[in-house]
Amino acid sequence: MASIIPPSNPIDPEDYYKTEEGYIVFKASYHLKRGYCCQSGCRHCPYGFDLRTGKITKPSKPDDNA
Repeated sequence: MASIIPPSNPIDPEDYYKTEEGYIVFKASYHLKRGYCCQSGCRHCPYGFDLRTGKITKPSKPDDNA
């Protein structure tokens, strides 16, 4: 049986929410704690990554409330 390694930075319940469809959506607070952009086109990306252009443009104020 394989051992399970706990994550080094556990996810706080305040860092995400679930949509009506059951998807987990991370808030900007989680992305900022992680410290880098994953370039996946996240809904609340505080780094300003645009999936359509593939470029990062830092917005003036991250959306952390939704």
